[in-house]
Amino acid sequence: MGAIFLAIRKSESFIWSDSNVAERFCDAWHHPSLPDLPPHYHTTNGLPPHLIPVLKKALGLSSPSFADILNTLNPHLLIYDAFQPWAPAAASPHNIPAVHSIAGVAYPFPEILLQDFWWLKLRGNLGDSPDKNDDEEGDAIMKSFKQSCGIILIRSFEEIEAKYMYYLSVLTERKTIPVGTLDDQDLRYEEDQETESIFEWLNKRDQRSVVSLAFGSEYFLAKLEIEEIAHGLELSKINFIWVLKFPQGLKTRVDQALPVGFLSRVAARGMVVEGWAPQRKIPRHGSIGGFMSHCGWSSVVESMKFGAPIVAVPMHLDQPVNAKLVESVGVGFEVKRDENGRLEREERAKVIEDVVIKKTGEDVRRKARELSEKITKKGDEGIRGVVEELVQLCENKK
Repeated sequence: MGAIFLAIRKSESFIWSDSNVAERFCDAWHHPSLPDLPPHYHTTNGLPPHLIPVLKKALGLSSPSFADILNTLNPHLLIYDAFQPWAPAAASPHNIPAVHSIAGVAYPFPEILLQDFWWLKLRGNLGDSPDKNDDEEGDAIMKSFKQSCGIILIRSFEEIEAKYMYYLSVLTERKTIPVGTLDDQDLRYEEDQETESIFEWLNKRDQRSVVSLAFGSEYFLAKLEIEEIAHGLELSKINFIWVLKFPQGLKTRVDQALPVGFLSRVAARGMVVEGWAPQRKIPRHGSIGGFMSHCGWSSVVESMKFGAPIVAVPMHLDQPVNAKLVESVGVGFEVKRDENGRLEREERAKVIEDVVIKKTGEDVRRKARELSEKITKKGDEGIRGVVEELVQLCENKK
């Protein structure tokens, strides 16, 4: 039997392995049923922010069944994230090395500190405000860091987070290893009429003249947010392609969510795609000159890799810190909110124009290209080091 690697992540309630032996165990690990957590909310995909504590509780209650799976499968290595701080303790009795994988942590550096009062107010409205449980959760996560077997994997690049990773190494007494975007370079997508039309449309646009918009798989824009973004795009006069998603089960059409007449008014320079689109391939197209993003971490690191300067529109959770990091690195601008936390259409239009075409964004566009070139040139060098570290852990288990 080949080596078996288990990975448990916040956004996916399954167990992955490079061996088929694990497939029959994938359905064996279930979250317990909680009144406030319907089955379709058993991952962070589309999870309302106020239910995140409930999901964490459910994951914690599922740890005994997960321990049974570890006992049966006996993998060579376990990789876990902050949503399962109990995982290394479950693996320890079986002598299974466990490695913590994270996607960015807030640090006390002035360039990424959140100082706007309205963000604290917004966190409270989302049910994400600090409370007495935060210290306990923070202690549990720090403990899980220190239980990680010698190393911590970070989905990032040394080129943008070297000093933050060093800081985490000092705190946890563990070696921090950047793993990049963790994409497999397989950019194939299902050929159909809609995806063909997307690239036919992009092929007709000038180089770096289009801003692409996407807000990830775990956040859905409210109707007012959709309307304000639409008005901002209309004011900017910039070409755009917008991937617009709605929560599962919500019977809303694109034309119903957008301002009346918007689609006809921007038909000559804009494209709105509902639901799925090849979002890892679109940023690589030569016509893309900017990316409006909620600054979920996956979107940030992929944009940096592809060289697309970022129009940062953070919404919640870690996104405000990520947006500040984008500005600190110099590869994008954040759309500033008013004193009440509202995003105004005029400000959106201004930042889009700055990033894509105006002289004020020349440095941002240049730095985005330079960073992408550095990351591309580095190639697989970083991931080879990760593989060597993980193989060594597996050999130590034997």
